[in-house]
Amino acid sequence: MPAPVRVTARLDAPLSRWLWLVKWILVIPHIIVLFFLWIAATVVGVIAFFAILFTERYPRALFDFNLGVLRWSWRVTYYAYGALATDRYPPFSLGEEPDYPARLDIAYPERLSRGLVLVKWWLLAIPHYIVIGFFVGGWHLGWWDGGLVTVLAIIAAVILLFTEKYPRDLFDLITGLNRWVLRVAAYVTLMTDAYPPFRLDMGGPDPADVPAGMPPP
Repeated sequence: MPAPVRVTARLDAPLSRWLWLVKWILVIPHIIVLFFLWIAATVVGVIAFFAILFTERYPRALFDFNLGVLRWSWRVTYYAYGALATDRYPPFSLGEEPDYPARLDIAYPERLSRGLVLVKWWLLAIPHYIVIGFFVGGWHLGWWDGGLVTVLAIIAAVILLFTEKYPRDLFDLITGLNRWVLRVAAYVTLMTDAYPPFRLDMGGPDPADVPAGMPPP
């Protein structure tokens, strides 16, 4: 069965040795827009909750909107202190943006469980909340901060500063941590019934996109 949530990332090169020092300023316009988008996404999520409860369906237009907010947030996170793995400024877009180095796709579910919608976003997700709370510290408007992911991204940036190279092993680990967080985000926002695996799938390509028997690049 295909994975419902796919997270891919590409490490850009070369990367500026200094730009990461000011990205916190450069992303301010995105943070402002995402503030309002996440308010809207919360309202959409409440509407989707009742739609699923009564019809077993997540209205497609609402699904696409919340997917767009998650995609936008992932791109900003990847550019800023959730990865610092690209210097390409994130587009102000809810769309797929296939040319951007950070991508997210969630398969649209034709049916969702009425029973699970009542418990998965608070009760069933508690073990994951504990784990990703350590990873990200906090998740504010789609921007991870204060946790392990940010610490690792800054360590990678400091290494970049002195060596002009972003350590590949750190990139793989950071991407794997973000992939875990995004899988949980898709689950708790009611976009899938597939319980997120307790698994750190490291590396830029999503494991679902790597042919069986072949190691990830």
